[in-house]
Amino acid sequence: MSSERPLEAIAAELGLLADRPATALSLALVGQPGSRWRVPTPAAVIDLDAFDRNVARMAARAKAAGLALRPHAKSHKCAALARRQIAAGAVGVCCAKLAEAEALSAAGIRGILITSSLASEPSAARAARLAAADPDFAITVDHPDGAMEIGQAARAAGVIVRVVVDVDLGMGRTGVSGVEQAVEVGAAIAAQASLRLIGVQGYGGHWQHMTGANQRAAAVADGIGKLAAAADALRAQGHEIRLVTGGGTGTFSADAAQGVLNEIQAGSYAFMDREYREALGEDEDGAFETSLTVQARVISANAPRWVTVDAGLKAFATDGPAPEPLGEAWAGSSYHFFGDEHGMVTRPRHRSVARGERVEFTAPHCDPTIDRYDLLHLVRGDVLVDLVRVEGRGASQ
Repeated sequence: MSSERPLEAIAAELGLLADRPATALSLALVGQPGSRWRVPTPAAVIDLDAFDRNVARMAARAKAAGLALRPHAKSHKCAALARRQIAAGAVGVCCAKLAEAEALSAAGIRGILITSSLASEPSAARAARLAAADPDFAITVDHPDGAMEIGQAARAAGVIVRVVVDVDLGMGRTGVSGVEQAVEVGAAIAAQASLRLIGVQGYGGHWQHMTGANQRAAAVADGIGKLAAAADALRAQGHEIRLVTGGGTGTFSADAAQGVLNEIQAGSYAFMDREYREALGEDEDGAFETSLTVQARVISANAPRWVTVDAGLKAFATDGPAPEPLGEAWAGSSYHFFGDEHGMVTRPRHRSVARGERVEFTAPHCDPTIDRYDLLHLVRGDVLVDLVRVEGRGASQ
């Protein structure tokens, strides 16, 4: 099996990363049989066949439900993966932060919606620059002052910025608290000649990992009415509310059934980390494959009951369940954090383990796990076929 792209193109895209000894070693392995199991570790590995099937499945579900799909790129922060999603029918991507959007925009991604509100004039100026580069750019607002800041920045930059009113669906993190605040923010947006109100957003992040489809459906039914009420109130004030966006991987079925959204922001479906896998189980919302793993190597096999691998706290997000060893060779084993650089894996009962062996783990929580890595190793079967940058790594400003 050959590489997905010419090695020269891969190296050029990686830029200075290609000069690192570990990256250079991975580049030399691209396209070689068995190369998946020879990369420097710890490594973030994407099974492209599984990833593409996940992307196609969600695109088909969204189309069947009459929903536009704008996947949340905070899951991967990677232009190469965003392009695959857009090629499969996505209308663009969501970004959580300005710097994340700037990184993907600089890599040519368009149709970006920033889902977090801003709170400063310099940030507003950065948003206006993004709008100048991307005619389909939009950003959320949940306060009149935010509308004023972005409006003034847009006027200074000579651009029109499309904005969406963020509505709190009960999580209490961001968003207007109800209809009255929604109308107030809508009026503030309308007062800015350089802003265009295009819709509303509501995200029930606290619903995504509820166990059981019925429990998630009940929570969505109770909360998403707030989004519908805000949209109706803004329309009653004469605003054209064309976009009603939100939702996520765990609530897709319930979101679609409510008939309120016309755009879905699901993101983790592309990877299916352990947190989602355990919450969604056999539900239709969980019918996606694990495509993201973290590969590690056994660096010490001296202890009688466990081995030590080279993937510790710096290799995984730690806010979810523990990583899970994959494969029959590691059946019955469990992972335990063993410090910044190391992990403990209990020995499987059916065989011995040798120093230097490889093992791949599910990611506990995909978004912050990928944020640990500068590049992703894309594989098909046992072959490393491409390396891609995580342009938005650490881009939280």
